[in-house]
Amino acid sequence: MAETPFKISIPQALLDRLQQKLALTTLPNELDGSGWDYGAPLADVKRLVARWMDGYDWRHHEAQLNQLPQFTRPISVDGHGTLDIHYIHRKSEVEGAIPLLFVHGWPGIFLEGSRIVPLLTAKLDDHPSFHVVVLSLPGFGFSEGAKKPGFNIAQYAEIGNKLMLALGYNEYVTQGGDWGLAVTRRIAQLYGGKHSKAWHTNMVFGEPPADFDPTTLTPEQQAALARTEGLMKKGMGYRHQQSTKPQTLAYAMTDSPVGLLAWIYEKLVAWTDRYNWTDIEVLTWISIFYFSREGPVGSFRIYYEAMGNETMAMQAFREAPAPEIPLGLSHFPGDLVVVPKSWSRMMGNVVFDSEVHDAGGHFPAYEQPEALAGDLRQMFGKGGPAYGVVPGKSGY
Repeated sequence: MAETPFKISIPQALLDRLQQKLALTTLPNELDGSGWDYGAPLADVKRLVARWMDGYDWRHHEAQLNQLPQFTRPISVDGHGTLDIHYIHRKSEVEGAIPLLFVHGWPGIFLEGSRIVPLLTAKLDDHPSFHVVVLSLPGFGFSEGAKKPGFNIAQYAEIGNKLMLALGYNEYVTQGGDWGLAVTRRIAQLYGGKHSKAWHTNMVFGEPPADFDPTTLTPEQQAALARTEGLMKKGMGYRHQQSTKPQTLAYAMTDSPVGLLAWIYEKLVAWTDRYNWTDIEVLTWISIFYFSREGPVGSFRIYYEAMGNETMAMQAFREAPAPEIPLGLSHFPGDLVVVPKSWSRMMGNVVFDSEVHDAGGHFPAYEQPEALAGDLRQMFGKGGPAYGVVPGKSGY
């Protein structure tokens, strides 16, 4: 099935309705001095709402987004019919460029991968080049979502693999974090060796070995583990809601653009590492969620399907065989989970393990694209542990 060039074009009626809803917003009060402890601060939300109503030109930013090479393509999914999938696809000028599939997570969107695309596709004498495909996960952004229950990680992986094959990339590598980690890991399990030749992630997890001695941790590692533990205790409410009753949450998030703004803005700030979000960036990100094909609920349902029973989901994740194809890891200090490097060997056949970068959080392709691109170049470039992993596509 052929691809169709895609341009974002939000109907004026939806823009008008957004303005009407913003004008009717009723905001809550706030405890004195509460800061970020209780969630998104009232002052921040007031400022963003005011800018959304006056001073934010969606049409201008829509035109900027449309400079990205976007496409849609119908892809059949076993047991779920055919879905119309949105993606960015930019080919390098280098004939032997490495095909790479980038997969975002939540609250990520295709925009998350937009900054790394020009870096990876660039023609450079001393670095490998890539043909880059940025997948909009089904239900996110402008990709059609599932129409019945049971659309789990294996189905997202099926979409990713079939998209690459449809584009003529029978052999390729992948990169992802958050749900992108889960999807690319499943791709490696289901299609590794034959199609997926190596995978790379910026979301590194692990468990301490049986003989772990906590006195061997450095002060930096102790602080990172303490931050991770704190986040697991007080920063996971969104996950419990989206993985248990996503439909109930969807009524509020679909009807209230300000509710959606606060829900996602909190994560954009909390999950990045000292990244200086501009109001324009935030509003563009939120607007894509608000105008998305399936609405906000399309991005919530992956939690229910994959983590409806979180204990069983994590147990299955641990017990599933680790992929055998080469794996690369990038460590960013502000991610949600930061563990000692030695703990991550359980993730698979680790052939590349970066040093911890100086900065970067949960969205490094957007926050620190140069650093993430640099790691991919090291892993797949000449002298790297995964050089030549795609036959006939060395990157040069």
